[in-house]
Amino acid sequence: MYTERRIERHLLPSFLKVYNRFTDQPIGYLGYASEDGLMLISTLPLLVGPDFELQLRIPAKAGAWQRINITASCLWCHEDESPGFYDSGFMLLQAPREYDQLVAALFNYFSFRPLPTSA
Repeated sequence: MYTERRIERHLLPSFLKVYNRFTDQPIGYLGYASEDGLMLISTLPLLVGPDFELQLRIPAKAGAWQRINITASCLWCHEDESPGFYDSGFMLLQAPREYDQLVAALFNYFSFRPLPTSA
């Protein structure tokens, strides 16, 4: 029996930094991304409950950066398997279309697709 599996999250390499959009200070790295939320990997534990004003900085053309501002609520935080790191789960409260485009691009990049068959 064939069943479809929907991949909801993707583990990302530690290169997509996440910043506090008001202070411009780095908070951590994007660990997972989905349409409804994200996971942040940081060196300090984050407070559970409050809303965070986050900014993702994505490499763009000619050395520029695309900035994606989001508002998210921290739902949980626990120590990572790697010593000195913490994982925090966020529910998106407000995100622009560019965030959805980023999630779709990451999904396409990290998904396994069958090779086209030649007819």
